[in-house]
Amino acid sequence: MTDIPASMKALTVIGNGFSGTAEGPSITTLDPFVTHEEIAVPQPGAGEVLVKIILANINPSDLHFIKGEYGLPRVAGRPAGFEGCGTVVKAGEGAEGLLGKRVALTASKSGAWAEYALTDARSCVPVVDAVRDEDAAAFFVNPMTAIAMFGEVKDAGSKSFILSAGASQLCKLIAALAQDEGYSAISLVRRVEQVEQLKELGAAHVFDISDPGFARALGAVLKAEKPRVFLDSVADQVCSDVFAAMPSRSEWVIYGKLSAVPPVLNQAGQFIFMEKRIRGFWLTKWLVEKPPETVMAAGAEVMKRFATGKWKTDVATIVPLAEAHAKLPDALAGANTGKVMLRP
Repeated sequence: MTDIPASMKALTVIGNGFSGTAEGPSITTLDPFVTHEEIAVPQPGAGEVLVKIILANINPSDLHFIKGEYGLPRVAGRPAGFEGCGTVVKAGEGAEGLLGKRVALTASKSGAWAEYALTDARSCVPVVDAVRDEDAAAFFVNPMTAIAMFGEVKDAGSKSFILSAGASQLCKLIAALAQDEGYSAISLVRRVEQVEQLKELGAAHVFDISDPGFARALGAVLKAEKPRVFLDSVADQVCSDVFAAMPSRSEWVIYGKLSAVPPVLNQAGQFIFMEKRIRGFWLTKWLVEKPPETVMAAGAEVMKRFATGKWKTDVATIVPLAEAHAKLPDALAGANTGKVMLRP
C-alpha cells in the first residue's frame, strides 16, 4: 500500500443541519455551500475502511444535501459527496478483507468529494476488472435505484409504467431493464432531440412535454396501455396532471424533487373513488428494509450489467477537485448529456 498522508484536500460543507429551503438541486455557485480546504485524513475504526478516491459521482441528492434540503443533516467541516469509487488503503478491525481492493462506495462517515473517504465496510462493493471507474463511481444511487424501482413496477402487475425526467441516467437504466423484460416504459422529456435517443435505448413511448399535442398524445397511450405506476423525480404540476390522467389504483412514486414549485392536486376525489396513492421512495431505506438476499441479488445484477457493457454510465465531464468552484456550476447547468464527476 502507498503511504497515507496526514492531511488531504476536500470540499467540506459550510452549513450545519437543515436550511429550511426547498430551492431544488440547481446551483449557480458553490461558495455558500462548500469550501475547498485541507483537513486531516480520517482514520477507520472497527468495521470501517479508508478509501483513496479515484472518482466521485455527483447526483441531485448531493446538491440538495449541501444546500441543507436533503433528508440527512449537514455537519459543518465534513466533506460532501455520497458516492464514488476508489482503492481501500486502510481498514479497521473486521474489514481487513477489503484492503487493496477497488470498490464502489457510499460514503457514510466522511464524504467522497475529497482525496480520501471514510465509510463502513458494508457500504463498499468490490468491483471486477471489467467494470470501468466511471461505472463503479455511479454504482449505487442510480443503478440500485433502477433495480429496486423496476421491481416495484413488476409487483404492481402492470406491463407499462411512466417515467419523468426520461433522459436522466437513472431513467435510461430503467428503460433498458423494461425492454429486456418485455415492459413498456413511457418516458417524459423536455426537449425534442431526446425523443429518438430514448427510443433507441429501449423506451416504448417518449413524449416531449413542451409539444402542444403532448396531453392528447399521452392520453391515447394511457387509455391503451393503462400504466399504474408513475416513477417521478420532478414532482411539478405537469406530473400532477399526468397522475390525474392515469387509471384507477395508480401509484405516484416520488423519488426526487427537481422542481422547486410544488404541484397542486386538482382531483382529490380520485384518492377516494379511484383508490390512487402517492408515496415516496428512498434507496437508503430500501437497502435497510429489504432482505439481505434481495439487496445482494440487486448488486450482482448491477455488476453483471456494467461488466458486460449492457449498462454504461454516460459521463459528460470530469472536473478536478481543485477546480470545482470555478467549473462545477457550469458543468452541472449543461444539457442532460451525462453525469458530472470529480477527480481528486
